[in-house]
Amino acid sequence: MGDFVISVRNTTKGNFGNEPGPTKFLVVPSNKKDTRPDQKIARTKWTEAVIAKAKTGESTLSGNPLGDILVYIHGFNNSPPDVLVRHRLLKKDLKAQGYKGAVVSFDWPSANIAINYLEDRSDAKKTAIRLVDDCIKLFSVVQAKGCEVNLHLLAHSTGAFIIREAFDDADDRIKIASSNWSVSQIAFIAADVSSKSMSTIDSKSDSIYRHCVRLTNYSNPYDSVLKLSNIKRIGVSPRAGRVGLPDNIPTKAVNVDCGSYFKTIIKSEAEYDGAFSHSWHIGDDLFAKDLYLTLQGDIDRNRIPTREVDSRGRLALKK
Repeated sequence: MGDFVISVRNTTKGNFGNEPGPTKFLVVPSNKKDTRPDQKIARTKWTEAVIAKAKTGESTLSGNPLGDILVYIHGFNNSPPDVLVRHRLLKKDLKAQGYKGAVVSFDWPSANIAINYLEDRSDAKKTAIRLVDDCIKLFSVVQAKGCEVNLHLLAHSTGAFIIREAFDDADDRIKIASSNWSVSQIAFIAADVSSKSMSTIDSKSDSIYRHCVRLTNYSNPYDSVLKLSNIKRIGVSPRAGRVGLPDNIPTKAVNVDCGSYFKTIIKSEAEYDGAFSHSWHIGDDLFAKDLYLTLQGDIDRNRIPTREVDSRGRLALKK
């Protein structure tokens, strides 16, 4: 069937641009290396195709279809071809671990040059609500019709900011706030949101915790992109993707420290200061296994075999 992508980029001369635009539901042929506006299909047809791919069986109790959908939300400085490469690698990683559901990428307008970081953040905020309106709500309607398909979110870098803003904005709108919508698992990798904003006393994250079953934050203290000395980051507080979640978090939130494991996969000193320290997760077998087991939800978060308790008593990815 191809690859499922939701694009909220504008179009220019028959290609996708780097500004917000109307939502398009794409099916990208497996032999294509880029997303294009002419790959769009009707939303209803697209949704039916995703659900068909997501189904993995039937409930022995209700007889309703069972399945999983994982929505990947990328970070800043990603072109459409970049997004498609990571989308396909994520699919391959999870399939190798036994995942049988669907993978969807939510492609928001970010440039492919680092200088556009602040503009990317602005565009992320503008398009965040589309994640709820044109993705989460779309599958919530299917769930309401008796299809027991779990919806999960995986956010990289600024993608975590998009989720936080989307959920917060949704709860500010009476029509959406009064409806019953939620996701199952949310996973943050290299999350570009402040650590303190994820606490129980910060209203910015109330909506995230209210509308999910579990939130897992994978942190890496060696993430050089998220260091405060980075020129793009002057004046911002420590990020959840680097220092982890704060102590005062809801019981449904968990932090997995990846620092010790990350040090074992480094091949050169340059990787400490390059993009690898910020984006090593997709393409790594151990992370893929941990993510797969997290999405399954069959094992308690403290007993997932890819994790251990470190010398400080913190949950960590195994070395």
